[in-house]
Amino acid sequence: MRQNPAEALRLDAIVEPMLRECDYGRWSGRSFDEVQAQEPEAMAEWLRDPEAAPHGGESIVGLIGRVAAWLETQNGMRGKTVAIIHASVIRAAIVHTIEANPRSFWRIDVAPLSVIAFSGNCGRWTLSAIGPLRGSETQT
Repeated sequence: MRQNPAEALRLDAIVEPMLRECDYGRWSGRSFDEVQAQEPEAMAEWLRDPEAAPHGGESIVGLIGRVAAWLETQNGMRGKTVAIIHASVIRAAIVHTIEANPRSFWRIDVAPLSVIAFSGNCGRWTLSAIGPLRGSETQT
């Protein structure tokens, strides 16, 4: 019988709704190029204005706020938390942590299998590391 990886590592795995992917509304499941071709003005508005949600889903500001609220629940927690999350959630956490303008959201490139580390102390978060997962570096 195969053992659950979380059990093998003695981890308590949970699904955290506050760390879900951004809600893209009617754009969900569609490629960027497809949406760009069909709704260029709406796409331009969404990329330009972090408060816009022309797709009927969640704005970037809303996503950042949701992720920031989850980070606040982690203040004072002992130990480490490992979260396997989408790039948009990582970008939102970085924007919140470094207190960047929400418009900078699209200027953060998060490669697949990236490892991002935050450290917290007294209700204040610090971005302490960002980079590829060891062994996942690609050759160019």
